[in-house]
Amino acid sequence: MIWVVGALLLAWIAWGPVVLVLAAAALLVPRLRWWVQDRLYIEPRIALRAAGAAVLLAGVVLVVPDGWLPIPQAPGVFAGPSYVGRPATPRAITSELPQNPQLPAVAPAARPGPLGLQPEVETSWFGLQRCSRLEVTSTDLLVALCGDRSGPSLRLVDADTMRPRATKDLPAADDRSSCEADPLYLDAQDRAVVATTDRSVLVVGTASGKKVGLHTETTWDLKPYVPYADCLVALAPDWAGRVWWASAKGLVGTIAPDTGDVRVLDLDEGVAHGFAADADGGVILATDQAVHRLSVSDDGSPQVVWTAATDHASGTTPVLVDGGAVAVTETVKGQLSVVFLQRGTGEEVCRQAVFEKDEGAADAALAPVGPGVVVTNDHDYSSPRSTLLGFTSSHGIARVDLVDGSCAEQWTSDQVAPGSGAVASWPNGLVYAWTKRPSLLGVSAWYVTGLDAATGRSMWSVRAGTGLLASSFGSELTVGPGGSVWMGTMAGLVRVTDRS
Repeated sequence: MIWVVGALLLAWIAWGPVVLVLAAAALLVPRLRWWVQDRLYIEPRIALRAAGAAVLLAGVVLVVPDGWLPIPQAPGVFAGPSYVGRPATPRAITSELPQNPQLPAVAPAARPGPLGLQPEVETSWFGLQRCSRLEVTSTDLLVALCGDRSGPSLRLVDADTMRPRATKDLPAADDRSSCEADPLYLDAQDRAVVATTDRSVLVVGTASGKKVGLHTETTWDLKPYVPYADCLVALAPDWAGRVWWASAKGLVGTIAPDTGDVRVLDLDEGVAHGFAADADGGVILATDQAVHRLSVSDDGSPQVVWTAATDHASGTTPVLVDGGAVAVTETVKGQLSVVFLQRGTGEEVCRQAVFEKDEGAADAALAPVGPGVVVTNDHDYSSPRSTLLGFTSSHGIARVDLVDGSCAEQWTSDQVAPGSGAVASWPNGLVYAWTKRPSLLGVSAWYVTGLDAATGRSMWSVRAGTGLLASSFGSELTVGPGGSVWMGTMAGLVRVTDRS
């Protein structure tokens, strides 16, 4: 009996859920079922020993600190390829966009990522914490905004060991409001500026002298301005250092960092995503009904400079592109399109339909690639349950450029990238996506895929995790230090680097 259980266990680890289905089907044969029943009756110690081993393993896991163990992989390690493709040759993307002086000097897209040269995948298990946002400090530490049922927290992670060096619990919600957004940015002084679920904004330092840590420097309480049952969904600095915020129900405000003065404008339109700030001193925000450019009046109050009416434009955060334009997505009569607007006037320059009608949707962030953006298809994806047991959501990754005042779809890929968008590495000319392959064996295998930004060709894919714990559920990919790409999954962090 022991060898039968061992063989089934090995087969399950190798090929995944289909083995359990076949084993259950085999028990429908009376002779096999009776044989198993007899063995269990004769050898009850097997079940007791297995239960004891499981309890012991669970106890060990609970006492091991976060980050010291890899993320457990679901069965099915032989059900799909671990690596496909070939290393890419760097072809840099050029962009004329300057970096906001209030943000880190090196933008995420300006860092080189892996080329796919025998890529190595390493993981760090944080229990059931999903780290949805990652930022990189000037000293190559990662600031991670994580959360689980107990509430949100900030973690300062060592990029080499992948272990947390400091953790700070953030305030929990004081009402029943629910926001899916994770407002966070890292300023030019390596401070994390984060909106909390109790309607406050914290400025959290990542070092104190020579000591690394997380400590609150400033707190701005917005509860007098954001009512009960509303919540903060957007946060960004403009080029002058003023902090902009927006709530889910359409309140837009500014905070003067030197005085803490708060000014508010009520757009009365639903907001789900963040701001884009440009060198002219304004910010651009997409709501459920329109795209607005905002600036501040003489007394510091937010005011609308222009409004471009759209149909459900808040699918993505506005993204600045070369040529003085801003890109948003819009869905009209079931057709998803990328729309380019003039930053100065809000006038529509052009629009380009992407993906099939009634089979396209965008919720994840657009990836800027110089004169255009890369958009991923989030149609049919609502939660990790959408991709359980080998199922996938709708396929599609596309690049749309603004060329001589017209829109041009440069390419479309059949890769499936549900929920997490894409991120570009300008020095390497690659676009990275968290992709999933369909599996008839019921195995949910997730990959980091590098696509050529110029042609859309899938250069390589490396398996980064299997099972529910490898789902991202809207976490964003980040290009990190040392030629790495990072993703926060439902259970911790994944890092992909080229073999050194």
